[in-house]
Amino acid sequence: MRSPYLLLVPALLLLLALPASRGRYNDDFDDGEDLADFDDNDFAEFEDMNDELTDEAETAPPPRVPSPSSQPEEDEDEATVELEDGQDGFEDSENQDQDMYSKYDQEEFEGYGDVEKTGHSMKDPLIIHTVPAHLQNSWESYYMEILMVTGLLSYIMNYIIGKNKNSRLAQAWFNSHRELLESNFALVGDDGTSKEPVSTGKLNQENEHIYNLWCSGRVCCEGMLIQLKFLKRQDLLNTVTRMMRPACDQVQIKVTLNEEDMDTFVFAVGSKKAMARLQKELQDLSEFCSDKPKSGAKYGLPESMAILSEMGEVTDGVMDNKMVHYITNHADKIESIHFSDQFSGPKVMQEEGQPLKLPETKKTLLFTFNVPGYGNTSPKDMDSLLPLMNMVIYSIDKVKKLRLNREGKQKADRNRARVEENFLKQTHAQRQEAAQTRREEKKRAEKERIMNEEDPERQRRLEEAAQRREQKKIEKKQMKMKQIKVKAM
Repeated sequence: MRSPYLLLVPALLLLLALPASRGRYNDDFDDGEDLADFDDNDFAEFEDMNDELTDEAETAPPPRVPSPSSQPEEDEDEATVELEDGQDGFEDSENQDQDMYSKYDQEEFEGYGDVEKTGHSMKDPLIIHTVPAHLQNSWESYYMEILMVTGLLSYIMNYIIGKNKNSRLAQAWFNSHRELLESNFALVGDDGTSKEPVSTGKLNQENEHIYNLWCSGRVCCEGMLIQLKFLKRQDLLNTVTRMMRPACDQVQIKVTLNEEDMDTFVFAVGSKKAMARLQKELQDLSEFCSDKPKSGAKYGLPESMAILSEMGEVTDGVMDNKMVHYITNHADKIESIHFSDQFSGPKVMQEEGQPLKLPETKKTLLFTFNVPGYGNTSPKDMDSLLPLMNMVIYSIDKVKKLRLNREGKQKADRNRARVEENFLKQTHAQRQEAAQTRREEKKRAEKERIMNEEDPERQRRLEEAAQRREQKKIEKKQMKMKQIKVKAM
């Protein structure tokens, strides 16, 4: 009987404990939730806690953006929130996941760091720096552009003014000489564009500072070319250079005579400086007038004038009273006067290896006149050149009438033969070299023709013929040497 009583005591204690446990479960599930449901949902406790955190975030005020200076201190003093029932471990796992994602997936949230930096920069103080002087908008900053524009405008204005002045000077010269030219030439101002010569009655402009006028249709001359060479007033650089080295405008006249209307002689007169320069530059003066320029005081010319002549007879025939009068009264305007039947222009230096040929010559009269004013020329100064044009017309007629005597003619012929012989001696070596080159080329072509022959028999006959020709040439040379030796004995 004692053993059953011992079993009732534990049963009573179990019954007393059941109401307390049921009351606790009933308090936690007031909404009528079932205990089985609670046992099935393992994360119910965490869901309730997340809901509480969401409610607190919605009711809490927006966080203040910390300043850059105070952010490190706040990060250091930042406290961690401890949650009940192991919430700390859950939060640490979330932080570890965030660190991992931030380490391996930095481009997932683009622009987030920029927005944060923008918020910080808006709080930065505004610093105003002083702009350097060379970056300020002032006239001093554009001095280079101002100089360039000023130089360009100066060049354009100088071009227009210089071009117009040269045009006015050319037209003034033509207006003062037109009547004289039309009275001595049938054609004045042919531009050469039409097949038949037509008198245009105007100057031809070659460029901004050179004007040409062609005249023809006169006895004893093929034609006369007048060239007005003005200073390059349209060029600003040339204008500045003339301030340091003054120069003057020039009128150059070239008269080409017929072959039968001029005798064989070379003569020149002009300033000493011009004569020395022309004797070095021109082919005919350097060959036929090799002596130094002689003074013209013997003929009544100024001391500044000099004469180059092939022979004394020519000087006496050209320098008559009227010619001396023209030269004396206008010595300041005359640069040079050149008469030549062997005129070929300046000396030409042939390239080595090329055979030289005698240059073609023409019977020519050349006149070079300086325009008064020495650069500061006015249209009125062009009228003072009219007497010099009369001298040109007189010289044409004078040269046609001038004839050498028998001795002078023979001397002139000897001079021309001597010049030709000297020329042949100078070019003899080059001519021999050219002949040797031609012979070698001929032999090479003959050998190539023989080698290209396909028929062996024909090739052999060609070689034998070539050898016979070479043998004949050698025999001829030997015969000539024997004849020379016989004549020498």
